[in-house]
Amino acid sequence: MDSELGNFGLGGVDSHDGPRAIRAWRRVRWVLCALSFLAIPAFYIELNATAQFSLTVARTLYLCMFAGFASLLTWMHHVSRKPKVWLAHNRLDLVIMIGSGLSAGFGATPWQPAEWFLRMAFMCLVALRIVLSLRSFFTPNRLVWLLVAGACVLAMAGAGFYWLEPRVHSYADGLWLAFKSGATVGYGDFAPTTPASRVFAAFVVLLGYGMLSLVFASIAAAFIGKEERALRHEMHRDIKRLSDEIIRMHVELNALRKALNISGGGGDDVVQLRPRDAP
Repeated sequence: MDSELGNFGLGGVDSHDGPRAIRAWRRVRWVLCALSFLAIPAFYIELNATAQFSLTVARTLYLCMFAGFASLLTWMHHVSRKPKVWLAHNRLDLVIMIGSGLSAGFGATPWQPAEWFLRMAFMCLVALRIVLSLRSFFTPNRLVWLLVAGACVLAMAGAGFYWLEPRVHSYADGLWLAFKSGATVGYGDFAPTTPASRVFAAFVVLLGYGMLSLVFASIAAAFIGKEERALRHEMHRDIKRLSDEIIRMHVELNALRKALNISGGGGDDVVQLRPRDAP
């Protein structure tokens, strides 16, 4: 179990649980992560729904997400030797399952303020689950992977703005708006105007800021790592030189002792001290 993720309600399987549960979780966690992505198109399709068909598609996605979470969580509860402990460590998945079930049956647009708050809270939890599941891939020492992931995020964000923002008339304009949002640069030529595009821009800003921070941190780590390797190599060379000098000093000291023993052993009188006679 990951204790750090356990603080967020995504701790996985306890290390003292059964081997069957541990093996099952290795597969189930990625399926749950994939199911979490269904909430993204469902949210925006429902937000922009102008016909009953669009609303049906959105609720079908929510329903598929709920069914997938419910079946997998039920299976993990069955195979785990400590089902109550497992549910406590993975309470975030339970909350997402309940939220997807409620989203599948309630909340047609336009939403009231309370509905907006609940929907945004649900989407933040889904985004948190996705980020926590994929955090092992987004580390500062993986520059190539970060660049590829950043390009994919930019491409999808551009498509999202092209779909959601009526003032964006081409995919290139969508990419430009996505880049400005992710880099937190505002030039004033394009700006989100609809509720859907503004909500989307908020997530793009948060995700883009995080991705850019990781990319710059990875580049800095590459330069710092090169300097650290050079300093480490120089330190090892200095240590080896000092070790050789110490060995040489030991050899010279031993030779000096032998020379002193040879020169002073035959010429000096040996004085034998006897104990004093008892009175």
